[in-house]
Amino acid sequence: MSSVKEAARSIVDNLPEQATWDDLMYELYVKQKIEAGLEAAAAGRTVPHEEVKARLLARKSQ
Repeated sequence: MSSVKEAARSIVDNLPEQATWDDLMYELYVKQKIEAGLEAAAAGRTVPHEEVKARLLARKSQ
């Protein structure tokens, strides 16, 4: 696994030359969220699709 600094460098290197600060911040945000999701999945902190669907349908009928 790469370090945070290596991941940040990779993101910066892959941005187009005309990228804005907002573009950079968005890319960093997405990377962080993906990493957090992968960690949650690896730790078993997930909800099966059918359970989510049932919860949403139950809320809709209220």
